Order: sequence, then structure tokens, then C-alpha cells
Amino acid sequence: MLTRGTTSLRGPLTVVALCAVLVLTACSSGPEDSGAEDEPSKRPTSSSSPEAEVPRPGDQTVKLTWKGQQRTYKVHAPPGYTPDKKLPLVIAMHPYPSTGRYVEQLSGLSTKADRENFLVVYPDGHAQAFNALVCCGSEDDVGLLRTITDRLVDIWGADPDRIYATGISNGGDMSLKAAVELHDVFAAVAPVSGGFIGSAAEDDSYRPESPVSVITFIGELDRYYDSFDTGIKTWQKRVDCKTASPEEVEKEVKRTTATCPNGSEVTTYRLARMGHSWPGGLNNDMAFADSDVNATDLMWEFFAAHPKKRQ
Repeated sequence: MLTRGTTSLRGPLTVVALCAVLVLTACSSGPEDSGAEDEPSKRPTSSSSPEAEVPRPGDQTVKLTWKGQQRTYKVHAPPGYTPDKKLPLVIAMHPYPSTGRYVEQLSGLSTKADRENFLVVYPDGHAQAFNALVCCGSEDDVGLLRTITDRLVDIWGADPDRIYATGISNGGDMSLKAAVELHDVFAAVAPVSGGFIGSAAEDDSYRPESPVSVITFIGELDRYYDSFDTGIKTWQKRVDCKTASPEEVEKEVKRTTATCPNGSEVTTYRLARMGHSWPGGLNNDMAFADSDVNATDLMWEFFAAHPKKRQ
């Protein structure tokens, strides 16, 4: 079984301030919140009444009890956000072992959301992992993602036709699992250094039943490159896509585009000098800066061009 994760987190990850253990309640403050942990004397206790989940600009961390486990996810809303605007939503998932805070810092998606006016959610995997295609754990993370997206549509006013998923490594695998098993939810996904792999993906019937477009970024120096390369070709074959000849977008970076009869598209960036990393990533050990390819910019451009195709 393949297992992948970060080799170093360059110091301790930011820990979300402690909240009272209540179902579907929120903690943290507004956009000026530094993310630092509260002083012990200021932390809410189990008898206090923390602020309810209130859609608003900035950052908010939500806790919920999901199938007996306490789970958390962070919502980032851009300046000027109000629930009546029906903004696009991007779910961004971390590698194993890690947290949502890590992929937020790596991807720069919150900054991108502020510029382009969309919502971002960063779920925390149980025990720092998602139950994706080849690892890790046994939690019903597909069900959790449906619950989160339903809440973002119902409470935050996210546009149900513009819901997307991305992630790196374990989180990238999870985005492809969501594309198949939540094909009615996601319009497009963007796995980064992740793939359509594992025993489920080997089953010819395992494919999305409605159109879900894919943009993916894989490094030829990644030890999982062959698996990822085979996986995206399997996806294209399974959805009957027609693949164009590769284009060289810059030295040692090639892009292939495939169009599929169900209306979806698949775009693959293969970076010859990249390992298990995020192209254009920021400030940590999984960032790849030796290229002009920026996964965050390119995936958002792709997402914006691919709303949900309802059949």
C-alpha cells in the first residue's frame, strides 16, 4: 500500500484555538485574527457559549461531531462577502500527516480567494489523514465532504454549480475519490502530486457518473510519478476522452489536454524537475519554485472555466 506524506513541517504547525466541545459550533475571530492560541485564562470552557457559526468575511474554524469523531474545518471568506452572493467554493485538502493550516500556507489559496472572490474550506483529516484511495484510515471522509459542502451551500450561500476540490498527496488522492463518489457535488478537481490509484481505481466501473473535469500536476522526479501518470491516463480512457498531443509550455514542462464526450476536460501538467511538491507553492518543504508554473493560479483559472454540467 502506498503511503505518502510530508517529510518535514519546518517547525510546529499552527494549532487552532481550543473551543468548547459542541456540535457544529465555530471558533476564532475575524480577519485580523493572528491564528495564535489563546491564553489559557481566555479559552472557552465546556460550560461557556462560544460564538455560533456566522457567515462573514475572514477566517472561521468550525467543529462538528461526525460519526462519533470530533472534526474541524476552516472557512475562509473574502472581503465584502455576504451569503446572498452565491460564491464559488474550493475544498483544499492536506497531505498525510498534516492539517488544513499546512495546505493553506503552502497553496496561498486564501490570498487567491480574496483576489478572485471565492470561498475556501480547509478540512482537517482524522489523525491528520484522509481515507483516500490508497490510505489512510477508515473514516467516512466522503460523507464528511458531502456534509461540509451541504453546509456551505445552505449556511454560507456557496454556489452549488461551482464547487471544486484540490489537495496535495493524500489530499490530492482524496479529491479524485470525491470526484467519483461525489460526482453530483463537484464540478472539477485539481489533484497536486496525487493520483487516481489503488484497488478501487483498478475497477473499470469506478468512474464519475456525471461530468467532473480534472486538472492535475505531477512531477517526473516524484517516486509515485509512474502511478500518477498511469492513473490519469486510466481516468481519460475510462471517460472516453480524446487526448491531444503534448504541448511544451516552458522548458521541461509539458501540458496535455483531453476532451471527453460527457463535456468534461482533463488537463495534465508534467514537470520534469519536480518531485512530490506543489508548483509555485509558498514557504514550506513541499513547495516547488523552480518553474513559472503556479498550480494555484492555473487551477483557479480552470475552475472558473468549468461550472457544473448537469445532465
